[in-house]
Amino acid sequence: MTGVSERPLAVVTGASSGIGYELSRELAERDYDLLVVAEDEGITAVPGKLERPGVQVTGIRADLTRAEEVDGLAEKITALGRPVDVLAINAGVGVSGDFVRETSLEAQLTVVDLNVRSAVQLAKRLLPAMVDRGSGRVLFTSSVAAAAPGPFQAVYHGSKAFLQSFAQGIREELRGSGVTVTSVMPGPTATQFFGRARMTNTKLGAGPKDSAAEVAAQAVEAMLAGKDHVVPGSLRNKVQTVMGRVVPDRVLTAIQRRISAPGTAR
Repeated sequence: MTGVSERPLAVVTGASSGIGYELSRELAERDYDLLVVAEDEGITAVPGKLERPGVQVTGIRADLTRAEEVDGLAEKITALGRPVDVLAINAGVGVSGDFVRETSLEAQLTVVDLNVRSAVQLAKRLLPAMVDRGSGRVLFTSSVAAAAPGPFQAVYHGSKAFLQSFAQGIREELRGSGVTVTSVMPGPTATQFFGRARMTNTKLGAGPKDSAAEVAAQAVEAMLAGKDHVVPGSLRNKVQTVMGRVVPDRVLTAIQRRISAPGTAR
């Protein structure tokens, strides 16, 4: 990012594809300069796709499962000498399969490191300056998965439940500070998530999905309006979050098993 800019700055993680890329595109269209982050090489192509007259986009490749790389990212952002107006903590990953018999500890701890630890670490590094300035918008990408226990995705569902609770907790702590925190709770979305999580042979993975662009548009609108959360996309997502509040966990777990167990796509 070069030169002096009077445009607001947005930081988006997990921005090389899917919801993160679409969040970045939405913000670029609103004349935000962007610092976009992802672990994969695809992030290097994002600036060329999003830059437009007057808008600066910088891509940073960082593995946020590693604490030192999260700190390094925070240092690079701070070194810009510019306030962060929007912080979209979106990077996440899932692992599908029987926790005890089919998945590795390493894979499950990667879910924890990326979805939970890196989110807490980056928020802790960047939110103090936003609060000191008295302005800013923070977005956490949670999921409708936060509303129910998830057999065959037990760690992933737990990570999203954590993010949902964390986002709402710090939102209340920051009430009146000028900084708002919003969580977005998408349902199944047309991204690379299901392939990476090896869920294409599940009923959930093979079923209908919302557009990542639609999810991102609703998320950005809610975040800029300072809302506490948004459930974007289809009506089924909203129904699932309501069920999570009124239906016993044992019933929700049985429902989740029928759509998340390997082989249920048949």
